[in-house]
Amino acid sequence: MYKVLSIAGSDSSGGAGVQADLKTMTAHGVYGMSAITALTAQNTTGVRSISEVAPEFLREEIRAVFDDIFPDAVKIGMVSSSALIEVIAEELERYKARHIVVDPVMVSTSGSVLMKDEAKKALTEKLFPLAEVITPNLSELGVLVGEEIKDIAGMEKAAVTLAKRYKVAVLAKGGHLTDDAVDILATKEGETAKYAAKRADNPNTHGTGCTLSSAIASNLAKGETLKDAVKNAKQYVLGAIEANLDLGNGRGPLNHMYRGIV
Repeated sequence: MYKVLSIAGSDSSGGAGVQADLKTMTAHGVYGMSAITALTAQNTTGVRSISEVAPEFLREEIRAVFDDIFPDAVKIGMVSSSALIEVIAEELERYKARHIVVDPVMVSTSGSVLMKDEAKKALTEKLFPLAEVITPNLSELGVLVGEEIKDIAGMEKAAVTLAKRYKVAVLAKGGHLTDDAVDILATKEGETAKYAAKRADNPNTHGTGCTLSSAIASNLAKGETLKDAVKNAKQYVLGAIEANLDLGNGRGPLNHMYRGIV
């Protein structure tokens, strides 16, 4: 069985973070593992509180996994401090981890800030160079390039810029930019690919970013090319939204198990 490690924060409501990652991995038929970076008190209406783990504890979590069940891919989600980022980078380099997917979680869907300013520099300098692909949404893409993204052309330009700057593939997620859900993949070799899908008629999209990046990591672990991994992950997320799960008083979670286990 293929194995995937999620290094991310916990979501007490189960819709995002490590909980969403593990559900996604299970749905893809891979064995999911976790190294918790932070505990969050949150639900579908927003994040109430965040408590980071100690850097050395995170180091022990990662080592415990790699020393026993070596992952075929790694997904990195919410990491809010430079100290934690440095630990992750050191350990992934130490173990020569492969198929690393970085979801640069800076702002939650509900608008809560999830990353300290000093951590952004460490993220780009320490983790991006190790990644096979990064998956910023429009807000995160704008932060990374230093300008607001207003259209698909701007999104593509920003993705290409970041791919060249950090020598990593960039999947720019279009979100609510257009009527269709358009994502653009820019490779470090300068190629681009566009992924368009109809927009699901469901406002419950809590945890879509976590779910997409975990699905990509799962597909990479199983040997898919990056382009196929992205295409299939996007189809999975669309199906999970279209399953029309309706939980909570805010932006609810996806139905990660809508198709059972592959």
